[in-house]
Amino acid sequence: MRLNHSALFQRRTFLRGVGVSMALPWMESLPTLAAEAAAGSSVAGSTASGPPVRFACLFSGNGFQAGEWRAAGEGAGMELGKVLEPLLPHREKLTFIRGLHNDAAKHGGIHSAQTGNILTGAMLSAGGEIRSGISCDQMIAQRIGDQTKVPSLVLGCEPSIAAIHKNYSMIYSSHISWSSPTTPTPLEVYPALAFDRLFRDDVGRADKSVLDAVLEESRGLRGRVSQSDRHRLDEYLSSVEDVEGRIKRAGQEGRLQGWRPTLDKPDMPRPADGMPQDIDQHMRLMCDILVLAFQTDTTRVCTLKLNNDHSSLRFPNLKRWGGNGGIDYMIHHLLSHTNNADWLAVNRFFVEQLAYIAARLDKIQEGERTALDNSMIMYCSSMMTGGHDNKQLPVVLLGSGGGQIRTGRVLDYLDKPNRKMCSLYLSLMDKAGVRLDSFGDSTERLAEI
Repeated sequence: MRLNHSALFQRRTFLRGVGVSMALPWMESLPTLAAEAAAGSSVAGSTASGPPVRFACLFSGNGFQAGEWRAAGEGAGMELGKVLEPLLPHREKLTFIRGLHNDAAKHGGIHSAQTGNILTGAMLSAGGEIRSGISCDQMIAQRIGDQTKVPSLVLGCEPSIAAIHKNYSMIYSSHISWSSPTTPTPLEVYPALAFDRLFRDDVGRADKSVLDAVLEESRGLRGRVSQSDRHRLDEYLSSVEDVEGRIKRAGQEGRLQGWRPTLDKPDMPRPADGMPQDIDQHMRLMCDILVLAFQTDTTRVCTLKLNNDHSSLRFPNLKRWGGNGGIDYMIHHLLSHTNNADWLAVNRFFVEQLAYIAARLDKIQEGERTALDNSMIMYCSSMMTGGHDNKQLPVVLLGSGGGQIRTGRVLDYLDKPNRKMCSLYLSLMDKAGVRLDSFGDSTERLAEI
């Protein structure tokens, strides 16, 4: 296959092969190549622009250890509580937000009613009926999603719960992203299928490596870009290869955490889409897929639900405090009510996933900034502690949205008149290029964001 320049520099930039299209990472050479096309080469129809602004929300249910979700000071001197200590290397690119709340989450049952509207600010319907509102991530995706191959990526590390709790559907507990008031956005818990959605046009051709399919085009492009872009392209292709290999191994295991299938291998042809047995491997794969999605500009919007509210995850990968073996003697939800050292270890494990994403994005140079600088990564939970306290919510931001947010700060809204989560979302949506007069229960922004 010859490099198709007329296709390469249209509205989006892809490497293409049989059944595969891979969006390229941001490169400084691409506007130059597009300019050459406008001057009379075979390349046509592109727009030159800087790196895009991305938005991601990471969520973990059931809150954190009492007293240890805290921050004080600013910049390199910022002090973080024990829960947030994994973020110490990134504190200069961090914004700690205290005192925000979601008023709609105070009306209804615990867990479901505290989670199903965390990104919508909408009142939830009870009695088994499903109704929330459009979430802020999907509002962004609906407005700018046509600029990327995938409008949004909605990932999870625990399957949805089908039950009723305190007169509210546990669908609310399992989903934070909503495409419409009655439609939770489908949650992808299989790394392989999430990977396929990013890179495959024909999922049925999963017997062929993504990299093999686009090899010839990537070679042709490599000879036309700058030396720094060649390094960026090589680094990106290596990342794709690494994740693809790990997903293949996970699919060969064919296991869910705590469960083994009755068959050693699938009894029908299908792409390898099993989940790793260990939750640490599963979470890390999903983190890598998020980074790849942003690095390649395949999407600019992603939610990653690390677990459900009322979660049943166990953590045999983590060492018990003062005991032998892993923290698998109690499920996540019940552990959240103990507030002991094991609970703190689980909290830190979740925050480590955020720190890992931040570290990877911060190593990706995009002009004068890094991919982390060009992103807004929000991490939150449905309650402050496992005691169902949601009078204020734990929120931290990483990245500056392309230089639009001053980082290295602690912002305290606890005693201010505007302390709505939806006011934060209005501010973040502005920086993603989506300006609304109102969202959820708010009509005003947070002035400091």
